[in-house]
Parts: sequence; C-alpha cells; structure tokens
Amino acid sequence: MEQATDTSIRSIKAEILCVGTELLLGDIVNTNAAFIARELARIGVNVYHQSVVGDNPGRLKEALSAALERCDLVVTTGGLGPTYDDLTKETVAQLFGLPMERNEESLSSIQAFFDKVGRPMTENNKKQALLPKGAYPLQNRNGTAPGVIVRQQDTGKMVVMLPGPPREMQPMFTQQVTPYLLKLTHSTLVSRTIHIFGMGESQVEATLRPLMEASRNPTVAPYAKEGEVQLRVTAGAATQEQARALIDPVVKRICDTLGDVVYGVDVGTLQGAVVQAYAAKGIKLATAESCTGGLVSKRITEIAGSSAVFDCGVCSYANEIKHKVLGVQQETLERYGAVSEQTALEMARGVRKLAGAQVGVSTTGIAGPGGGSAEKPVGLVYVAADWGEGSQVLQLHLSRNYPDERELIRHLAASHALHLALRAADHF
Repeated sequence: MEQATDTSIRSIKAEILCVGTELLLGDIVNTNAAFIARELARIGVNVYHQSVVGDNPGRLKEALSAALERCDLVVTTGGLGPTYDDLTKETVAQLFGLPMERNEESLSSIQAFFDKVGRPMTENNKKQALLPKGAYPLQNRNGTAPGVIVRQQDTGKMVVMLPGPPREMQPMFTQQVTPYLLKLTHSTLVSRTIHIFGMGESQVEATLRPLMEASRNPTVAPYAKEGEVQLRVTAGAATQEQARALIDPVVKRICDTLGDVVYGVDVGTLQGAVVQAYAAKGIKLATAESCTGGLVSKRITEIAGSSAVFDCGVCSYANEIKHKVLGVQQETLERYGAVSEQTALEMARGVRKLAGAQVGVSTTGIAGPGGGSAEKPVGLVYVAADWGEGSQVLQLHLSRNYPDERELIRHLAASHALHLALRAADHF
C-alpha cells in the first residue's frame, strides 16, 4: 500500500464521509466537509458525494463500501481516537482485507506528544498506532491520532483517514494529504468568486442566463446568501496559470455586464471589501448604530487589519445618546423621530466628526417584532453615510414576514450600511 506513481489517477472522483454520532445528533457542526471539499476542488479533485455516519462499524462498513463503489477516493474524518468506538481504521482494514499492525513511527509520535504536554500515555492510546498493513501514515503534530492513507494497487481505490478535530485535521490535510494527491492528478481547478449586492439571484440569473448556459469550461454557478449573491467561475486546466487564463476574461465580462452591483472579486465578505478599500485609500470609517446594536462594527472588526481603518463605533440605542454623544438635534428627534432620514443623517455626520474619520455610517430602524406602526412598520430602516462634502440616505423596507425575522432585518441593515460605506469610499 505504499505511495505509488505508476498508476496515477488523472481524474479523481471523491466522496467525503464524516464519522461520528455527535455529528448526526447535531451536537457538533460539521465544518470538516466544507473545508475538505474546498481543498479538493482547489487541486482538481471532484467531490461527488458527502455523507455522515455514526460510530457503528456495520453502518460505517456499508457507507464505505457504497462510497468506494461510486468513487476513486474516500476521505473520512473521525473515528481515529483511542476509545472502543473509534473504529474507522479497523473497518477500512477489514473492507480491504488487511491485517492491523503497529506502526513504530506513529507510536513514537504519540509518545512525543504526551511527553510534550507532560502527561503519561495510557494503554488505549497505543491503539492509535495500529494501522492497516502497508498504510501510508500521516503525522499529527497537533494531537495523538495519526492519519492514514490506504490505497489498493490493483484498483487504485483509496481511503484517506483524518482525525475529527478541525485543528488537527486541517493542517494534516494541507501539509501532507494535498502533496500526496497532487502526485496523482495532472489537472487543477481554479475558482474566482464575484460578489454582488443589490441584485437578487433571479435577476442575476436572468441577466447572465445565456452566458451561464453556454459555459462549459469555465463554468459559472450562482450561490445565494442573505442579501447577497455570489457567482463562482471555475475552470479546469493542467496548471493554475492556464486555468486563470480561461477564467479572467469571463470574470471581466460578468463584471462589465452587472456594473455597480459587483462590489468585489475574491474579497471574501462585504466587510472584507470595506476594510480592503479603506486601507488602500488610507481613510477611516466610523459607525453609529441604533437598530443594528453594534453589528456593523462587529462585522468590520472581524477582519484582520481593521484597526487601520476603524477607530470608533457608537451604539446609540437610546435617543438621549443620539443627542448627547452624536449631536442629533433634539428638534430632529421630536419632529421626525428616531427612525427617520433626518436622524440617520445627523447620526452619520455626528459620528464622523466625533471620530475624526473621513466617513461616518449610521443605521436606525424598527427590527421588531414589536414597535412598528402603520406609518413606520417593522422592517423600516434608514441607513446613511456622510463624507463631509456629501451624504446619502437609504430608506429600506426589510420585513419578509418570517416568524422570527428580527435577526434577518438587523443583518440586512448592517449589510446595506457596509455597502453604503464601500460606495462612500469612491469619493476619495
């Protein structure tokens, strides 16, 4: 079962099988599958199925058998621990007709881990050094469970077994599994993501339908998010450079077609695009929030490097704070109310001056479920930006009549504020 290159797989079909009863019960969110799928796609391995199975050897064997019938490669996570119900290696060995044998290199690595943390190694930990005969071991530098690659020489079928904890699995995959698989495939997939705000998925699809239907390589696929749409443009080629040469003209055509609703390419998130744009221009942003309760500033400060562009955020839930801290006139509050175009503008202007920033943005509205009226219903939100020489206010109606829509309204309001902040940066 040693690593071989004479029977290289040119187009690998893969399946991800995550093992753990805790995943089936929802006690742990399965982030491993998403990570592995992205990493496999990056190196040109196509994922056809994903599944989860509990810690039961019979059902695990059934799931593995079905996966190997469908695919060339099965990547598993979990079931490599020291306890009696960690049986992934044993099940794979039985399926492939292989005996288990102690791997001294893995045993030494496990002992070194316990020496490092200053704890004795128990007998059941030695179980983790038992691998299917001829398996290719993967070092675990962040835990005790070694990973394993088992490959049948005659069929080329392969199982990659990884530990369940993401902090152990992810570096093992990127540092050891990826180089192994790259020797087996002679192609790669490259994707670029176009980020869209202000145009719904159906309108995007209608606008680009001829392009999307005609696309073969690259392909164009839409993904809807809350308030946003992403278009993933993916090409396959022998090298990343050749794949990018296929992708870039299509990305440019889409951006030219959609215009201002495209807020970035490969920027990750709306808040990431804001931080990137403000850092590039050397300007700063300040936020004044009422209905979003600090959500705008939270999303900004999620981004590494945000301290270079963001100094101040004011959560002015009460009218008294709007007046005393942000300088919103009492007359404005009494005449137009806290949820109004006038108040939103004065909040944005006030926080910009307070922070000494180039741009101030604000949110004020009714997130519900109570507090609305016929004149000002739940979902009415005003978002404003002020940049000294100009300003802009948006009136939004964000209610979707969901049973619990408060968080959706707050999220969409914050997204509109970030997008307006991004547009305000164009003035500098």
